[in-house]
Amino acid sequence: MRILKNPHIDYLRWKWPALAVSAVIIISGLAVIFTRGIPMGIEFAGGTAVVAAFEQEVSLDQVRDAMGRTFGGENVVQSFGNPDQHQIMIRVPQVGAETGTELGEVVDKVTAALQSAGLPKFEIAYREAVGPAVGQQLRTQGFWAAVLALGGILLYITFRYQFSFAIGAIIATVHDLLVTLAFLAFFQHDMTLNVIAALLTIAGYSSNDTIVIFDRVRENLRGMRRDAIRDVLNLSVNQTMSRTIITSGTALFSALALYLFGGDVLRGFAFTLIIGLISGTYSTIFIAIAVVSMWRGQGPLKAAARAPAATPSAPQQPTRKSKPQRKARAS
Repeated sequence: MRILKNPHIDYLRWKWPALAVSAVIIISGLAVIFTRGIPMGIEFAGGTAVVAAFEQEVSLDQVRDAMGRTFGGENVVQSFGNPDQHQIMIRVPQVGAETGTELGEVVDKVTAALQSAGLPKFEIAYREAVGPAVGQQLRTQGFWAAVLALGGILLYITFRYQFSFAIGAIIATVHDLLVTLAFLAFFQHDMTLNVIAALLTIAGYSSNDTIVIFDRVRENLRGMRRDAIRDVLNLSVNQTMSRTIITSGTALFSALALYLFGGDVLRGFAFTLIIGLISGTYSTIFIAIAVVSMWRGQGPLKAAARAPAATPSAPQQPTRKSKPQRKARAS
């Protein structure tokens, strides 16, 4: 199925504006990460999360005041789920030893603090507790899972394609991860195991999208050995644009559905996927091919120099004349 019929778009014309936009987003994101940081979910930070469902609407400030009198200022209070259900999530730091009894006591303290504040009637709809040791273990495992997965993807690209292609794919993948982390910092989404899974999904998606275009580039190199690399790259992106629109659009609609209807539990995961899918498509079209173009230059491909030169088929007149001359002398 071809959405665009024979497009002739010069994508490399926009490589410098695209690189400038990416640089601004990444630098701004790193600045926010170093100043404000990315909030850690309960899986990594440890602590106790309680979701209280109230019969009537309650302001977040009232709940914060109630928690502050018991746990101090180290707590997080935010809306949760459908606003009509009046649910509020409360996350407090870990207190006491890491045992089931102590973790249960934290939930009891949260319940008692809400009751003593004179708030409307409520019930505990959800509770989750992660101790500091478990949080540290999950943080370490999540980090190494991301490193090993990215390392495997980058090794495959390095050995599967030419070095310049591998450099372009690696930079595009790292670009997508940095852009996604920047938007997570901008909107202060919690870093959870779901978000780690989404980041690994983005890395795989971005690499796959780049590989599809590079496969077409490799096919076109066989018949365009005397053309400039710029022309080959632009033609390859135009030829795969219909496939890119269909694949990226389908995945993006699925992620949007998760974000809108998946609830708060999946909201961070869906948000990460949305940003990653957009960035992955953008980096494949503008970043990966731009890196390959700059790495290999704008002239004809190296394969053109190895191609046999076409020799003109000129008649060998001296040879034809020599035979009659020899016969005349013999006569």
